Amino acid sequence: MLLVTFSVDGGPARPGALDGGEVVDLSARVTGIPALFGADLPALDGPRVPRDAVRLHAPFRPGKIVGVGLNYVEHVDESARALDTHKELPTRPVLFGKPATAVVGPGEPILHDGDLTEQLDWECELAVVIGRTARKVSREDALAHVFGYSIVNDISARDQRRSGQWFFSKGQDSYAPFGPAVRTADEVPDPQTLALGLKVNGEVKQKGNTAHMLFTVAELITDISSGMTLEPGDVIATGSPQGVGAAQNPPQFLRPGDVVEATVEGIGTLRNPVVDAR
Repeated sequence: MLLVTFSVDGGPARPGALDGGEVVDLSARVTGIPALFGADLPALDGPRVPRDAVRLHAPFRPGKIVGVGLNYVEHVDESARALDTHKELPTRPVLFGKPATAVVGPGEPILHDGDLTEQLDWECELAVVIGRTARKVSREDALAHVFGYSIVNDISARDQRRSGQWFFSKGQDSYAPFGPAVRTADEVPDPQTLALGLKVNGEVKQKGNTAHMLFTVAELITDISSGMTLEPGDVIATGSPQGVGAAQNPPQFLRPGDVVEATVEGIGTLRNPVVDAR
C-alpha cells in the first residue's frame, strides 16, 4: 500500500492511500499514518478523490531522523575528493542526526539563506520508516521492525560543517524533504534492489541502486539499535549514491529558483523548489 497524507482545497491534512489516479481517504479508519504502526492495514474502501485534486504533505513528523553518511562506494570516493572525508571505506556505519524541524513535504520549499551558505547540496536517499520498537535487534530480525519505505532528500550546507560535525550543516529548517508517500514493507520484499536518482531543473545528477549500499537496511538497523532505541515513527535516511553537487566538475550548488526531484523506485518522486530565505 502506498500511504500518503493529503489535503483538499486547504482543508485539514488526513491519511490516505494512492490507488491509481485516485487517493482513497482513510480518515474514517485512522487518524494518521502513525496510527497504522503495529496495526493491520485498512481496506481501500473509503471516499476517493482524484490525485490531481489533492495536495500531498510530508507523510508524518518523524520522532528522530538518523542519517547515514558514506554508504555507497562511489560516494565515498567523491566525498574524499570534494569534501575532504576519509578515502577508506568505513568499517561501521557513519551516523548523524537531523531534527524533525528540518522536515518539509512534497512541493514545499527548500530554504536558501545566502547569509548562511553558498554551498547548498542535494542527496537522494531511501528512507526507512520504523514501525516496531527496535533495541539490540539481530540482522535476521531487523526488517521485521520496518513499517515501510519513503524518500528523504538529505540537504546539506557544505560550508556549515563545524570542526567535522554535520548537525547544523544538515539540520537546518527545510533540510529534510520527506515523502511523497510511504510504501508499506509488505510490498518491498527486498529493499536492496531499488533504483534511485535525482534531477535538478530536469537534469540528471544522481543515478544509483540500493544494491550498492555498503551497509544494508538490515545492517543499519542492527548497528543503530545496538545502542540507540529506534521507535515507531523514527526514520533512517540510508545514504546517497554518487553525484552530489560538491563533486561536480566544477562544483554545482542549489540556488533560488531551482527545482529538485528525488526519485526512488516504487515510491515516487519528491519534488521541491528552492527559494530565497534571506
